[in-house]
Amino acid sequence: MFGTMLPSNTTDAEGVGIPLSVNFDSPVDYAIFIFQFIFATTAVLVPGHLVITILSTKALHLQNRFIFMLNTSICDTLVGCSVYYLGLFDVQEGFPSRNGSYNMLPSLLGVNLMTFLFAQFDRYFAVCHPYLYTRFITRRVVISVNACCWIHVYFQTIILLFLPLSRAIQMYVFGIVSLQIIVLTKVIMTIKLYVVARYQLARDPPSAERENNKESLRIIIFVVIIFLLLWGPSFVNIVLRLLLGGGLIFRNEATNVFAIMARLNAVCTPAVYLWGSPALRQATVKHVWGRVCPRCRKR
Repeated sequence: MFGTMLPSNTTDAEGVGIPLSVNFDSPVDYAIFIFQFIFATTAVLVPGHLVITILSTKALHLQNRFIFMLNTSICDTLVGCSVYYLGLFDVQEGFPSRNGSYNMLPSLLGVNLMTFLFAQFDRYFAVCHPYLYTRFITRRVVISVNACCWIHVYFQTIILLFLPLSRAIQMYVFGIVSLQIIVLTKVIMTIKLYVVARYQLARDPPSAERENNKESLRIIIFVVIIFLLLWGPSFVNIVLRLLLGGGLIFRNEATNVFAIMARLNAVCTPAVYLWGSPALRQATVKHVWGRVCPRCRKR
C-alpha cells in the first residue's frame, strides 16, 4: 500500500553480489556515496537516541503522546538503517525492481504515515473531549493502535507477495487510492488541529495540562506539515509512474531525489520533537548525552 513495488524482484544478472550505487567515475559519484553514508548515520543516531530517552524515562513513556513519538522514532531509526542498503548499493525499488527489498523497507514510511494520523486524532480528542479521552483512551489502547499500524502495513505488504501479478496490481492500485484518502484526512485534521490550538486552548484556564496539550498540538502540526512536504513529491511521482505512465525514473534509490526527501523525515521528525518538547530535551541530556558527555549533564 505504501511503496512502489509489486511482487517482482530481479537480481544482478551475473548473480555475483550487489554492486554499489555509484561507479566512482566522477567526483559526483563520490559526493553521492559520502552523502548517503552520512545521511544514513545521521538518520540512525538522531531518532535512535530519542528511542533510548523515552524508553529509559518513565515519566515520558507513561504519557500517550510520547508513545506515538516512540513509535515514529523506532520507525525512523529503521529508515536510517535501510539507507545503508538503499543508498549505498545499486537498489531500485519499484516495478520492476532491482535488488529490491520486496517493499519491506519503503513500507516504513507507511507506518509513519498511519502513526501520524492516529496521533492527530489522539491530540484532537485529548483537547476537545478530555473527559472521554481520560476514560477510554488508555495507555494500553494507544500501544495497541501503534502496533496495529505495523501489522496493517506489513500484512498488506506480505499479501502482495503471494498474489498473482494481475491481482497484486489491482490491490496495489486500491492501496494508492486508499493512501490518497489518508493524506486528505491528514490535511483536514491538520487544519482542524490548528483551529483547536488557536481557539479551544485559548479559552482553557492556565494549567500544566493546558500547556502539555498546547505543546503536543504544536509538535504534531509541524511534524505532519513537514512530512507531507517532504513525502508529497515522491507520492506524486509514484502516482504518475504507475497510474498515468509518466513521472521521473531514476537510476537507483541513491539518485532518487524524491525518495531521499521522503527519508529525510527520519531526521526532521525527531528534530521537531526535541525543538517542541522541553521535557524530552531534559530527559535526552540526562539519559543519553549525560552518559556520553558528563559535562553536558552538569550544564
